[in-house]
Amino acid sequence: MLAPLVRPLGLLAVAGLTVGCGTGSSSSGTFQPSGSLADPASPSTGPTGPGALPTEQVDAQVLKRYAAYQKAYKTAYETNDPSGLSAVATDPLLTTVTRDVERTRAKGEIWRFVNISNARVYARSKDGLTVYVVDCMRTLAGYRFSARTGERTGGGTGGSHQYRTALKYDAGTWKVSDTKRDKPC
Repeated sequence: MLAPLVRPLGLLAVAGLTVGCGTGSSSSGTFQPSGSLADPASPSTGPTGPGALPTEQVDAQVLKRYAAYQKAYKTAYETNDPSGLSAVATDPLLTTVTRDVERTRAKGEIWRFVNISNARVYARSKDGLTVYVVDCMRTLAGYRFSARTGERTGGGTGGSHQYRTALKYDAGTWKVSDTKRDKPC
């Protein structure tokens, strides 16, 4: 019973291929319904930027970049090296965090912490180039260590606070530009 359904579909595909084949050559490979094989004036690259994508896809990209920022933030404090932040953050937040990491390094300290994130997109700007994320960030533990000896010098159990974060579309990618600590959650 399945074989008769497959056979006509195969014939339709072959028929479609023969109709699509033509004579002549086109260096650009574009289809010109007017019959002309001339090169187009400018190739169409299609829409670019976040506005060209469905909202769900933009939200997924934003949340992925937010998670990348959280990872880079944690690494910066664990290693006292903020160089990885520039790939995921932009000013004014980039300058603020970089200065804080440098102050921590100058004190001879490093921080290690464990955060649990529960981020979601909650708003966007009218032009779609800024998306806002809200996150109930739970810090399970945060400890300060001596960079010289490795000895724990402070810290303890953490808490939960809501953070509101702005991500801007910058040079073809989403970057965290600002974050505010809000009420406990």
